[in-house]
Amino acid sequence: MPKMRAKADLPSKPCRHCSRPMVWRKAWARSWDDVLYCSDRCRTQAAQERRADNGASSTRDHA
Repeated sequence: MPKMRAKADLPSKPCRHCSRPMVWRKAWARSWDDVLYCSDRCRTQAAQERRADNGASSTRDHA
């Protein structure tokens, strides 16, 4: 059986939306590079902000 790793030894990176640190989880082992947000809440809020920004910029372009 492999040795256990301390939580402090696990890789971490900041959430793209809230900048809180995310610590590696076994469930993310195959997709750690693709994980951008710490939670579903951050993912949906970031998407809403992107939609709002895109809508505001497209109305400015047509004015």
